[in-house]
Amino acid sequence: MHSAITIDALKVLDAIDRRGSFAGAATELFRVPSAISYTVQKLEDDLAVAIFDRSGHRAALTPAGRYLLNEGRSLLEAADALAHTTRQVAQGWETRLKIAINTLLPADILFPFIRDFNALGVPVEIQVIEEVFAGAWDALQSRRADLLVGGDQISRPPGGFTSALMGEVPFVYAVSPDHPLTRLKQPLTEEDIARFPAAVAADSSRSLPAGSAGIFRRQQTLTVSNIDQKIAVQQAGLAVGWLPEPRVREHLIKGLLVELEVHEVRQPIMLHLARHTDDAGKALMWFWERLAQPASFERWLQPS
Repeated sequence: MHSAITIDALKVLDAIDRRGSFAGAATELFRVPSAISYTVQKLEDDLAVAIFDRSGHRAALTPAGRYLLNEGRSLLEAADALAHTTRQVAQGWETRLKIAINTLLPADILFPFIRDFNALGVPVEIQVIEEVFAGAWDALQSRRADLLVGGDQISRPPGGFTSALMGEVPFVYAVSPDHPLTRLKQPLTEEDIARFPAAVAADSSRSLPAGSAGIFRRQQTLTVSNIDQKIAVQQAGLAVGWLPEPRVREHLIKGLLVELEVHEVRQPIMLHLARHTDDAGKALMWFWERLAQPASFERWLQPS
């Protein structure tokens, strides 16, 4: 279907408006004035509307012409952006990079890397999504994410993934300072703990089997969306459970949470960076090379 409105015609209108005359537009666009007049006349004929009012000494945009130009400038900007991103893709840069981070790690650990990437001046849109348990691998497998930060080994699905070990997360059993469990003899038994609700971060997986850890069969649960909420409900005394030690280190130092000794110790979880093996976009590989450095997460992870 033929459209009367073309990018070239919009460029002509834009130049006339900015330069103030048909002659000024012709100079900017390296055309003869008659070519500018022809483009405008053809556009008016095709649309069957007057774009310029020629009754005065100087042609001025009609209300319809002003509307067309204002809306058309959005199309010009979109066309310029499309041309730029097309060249960007041809050079190996993605237009968007989606990074999934396991909620065991705080999302702000990525901020310094994103800041350094932005300094490159490459217009790649960065999207960070938080995932819980198997949801981290699910996001990568389903391509909801291009890069996974913090995938555990237990829920890793089969597939063509490249991974790099980041380190391991130790856990502590922590409750609010005034929780009844703090008054019991330690180490705590399953019978001691099962009387109180356990805080659970709901698995965000959409297709992989959901997982959970550190919950006794007879224990009531209080389900939240992520580790930050889990920390909050345990600090409020509403529930109990295991927490990643680096995430609550300051809470323990300040006395907002109290670590308790239990019989059934939870082992640390090893976390990995991961990506699809056949993906090698420049933005993806930029983040991969920097996040894979041994010291990238030393505050949050212990060497395995």
